[in-house]
Amino acid sequence: MSKQFYDSLETRAPAEREAQLMAALPAQVAHAQQATAAFREILAGVDARGIGSREALARLPVTRKHELQERQKAQRPVDPFGGFSALVRGPAMPHIFASPGPIYEPEGGTRDYWRCGRALFAAGFRAGDLVHNCFSYHMTPGAFIFESAAHAIGCTVFPAGVGQTEQQLEAITALRPVAYTGTPSFLRILVEKAVEAGADITSIRKGMVGGEAFPPSLRDWFLERGMEVYQSYATADLGLIAYETSARQGMVVDEGVIVEIVRPGTGDVVAPGEVGEVVVTTLNPGYPLIRFGTGDLSALLPGEDPTGRTNMRIKGWLGRADQTTKIRGMFVHPGQVADITRRFPEIVKARLVVSGEMANDVMTLKVEARATPQGLDARIGEAVRDVTKLRADIQLVQPGSLPNDGKVIEDARSYK
Repeated sequence: MSKQFYDSLETRAPAEREAQLMAALPAQVAHAQQATAAFREILAGVDARGIGSREALARLPVTRKHELQERQKAQRPVDPFGGFSALVRGPAMPHIFASPGPIYEPEGGTRDYWRCGRALFAAGFRAGDLVHNCFSYHMTPGAFIFESAAHAIGCTVFPAGVGQTEQQLEAITALRPVAYTGTPSFLRILVEKAVEAGADITSIRKGMVGGEAFPPSLRDWFLERGMEVYQSYATADLGLIAYETSARQGMVVDEGVIVEIVRPGTGDVVAPGEVGEVVVTTLNPGYPLIRFGTGDLSALLPGEDPTGRTNMRIKGWLGRADQTTKIRGMFVHPGQVADITRRFPEIVKARLVVSGEMANDVMTLKVEARATPQGLDARIGEAVRDVTKLRADIQLVQPGSLPNDGKVIEDARSYK
């Protein structure tokens, strides 16, 4: 490791990185088909040798988290992982974790299994640092994700967990850790309680937070108190997806994943800069997820990170992609809106807006159209009834007039 970068992968020429990722992709698809029952079924009939480009990858189905959970539920107790894991119990699988749902996730036995060491290094963590780890050690993987990352860098970890604020402050004043990992809200609690108790926790100068929103106002609040705190974007399924750098201009994508941004409810890749769902293909052989829909919204940022890291960047977390809404007693989901738009080559983009008061719903489909032949609105209305079994007003609008926020369904009802 150099002093500035975690490894040489971060500064590869973009074309070199893309070539290496695409070269690795066919083997990973083939491995997923051969080593996991789930992808043997999901990717049945797919010739992995032909999946060597982003265009080819985009033709594969997206597997979303709720589908993974449904497969797990259907296969318990035969296989708690629903056929997605290529790991076997024993040294190759030191832990099993449970995330809300519940969804069960295996941990592989490799060093820094979730690859979050890269994120901690970008946040200024270095060998010899003592890290006060306040993620939960109970059932969920958060604490282990960041502990293993800290160990990969060469840090020592105090497994503080959550709660017991007085004991935490006592440990901080005694051990003088220089770094914090945990939720941003708990770090704020520690800072405020330290002021009340007269405890000196100024040894903590840097941090990596996750698990909840981290607004710029809170980031600046920590900065005013001498703490450089960064955030990463990681999940138990995929490991590290993206991370902040000192430039604080979006988040740099990790070197071990292929990220796409797709229109919610579909697998269709959106234009650069447009908000959509984050879909990730991981090169992890133990849990080889192919086109896994995270349910999170983000968008690609143009250009490279000012720190010299050359991978693509995303804006960070911009909301949730699952916008399924109950309208007049019927569930309508983004995939249905996508089904409607696919029927009409004139449609550029569509947004279903639900307004009115509860029990008196008004459904309006706003449509950006590149052309408006006579009767288009009526034909779209018929398609809406066919797909959703509900009636909607059709509003044709100019291309580019709908907001770029990733919303396919907007619930604008009054709940008073």
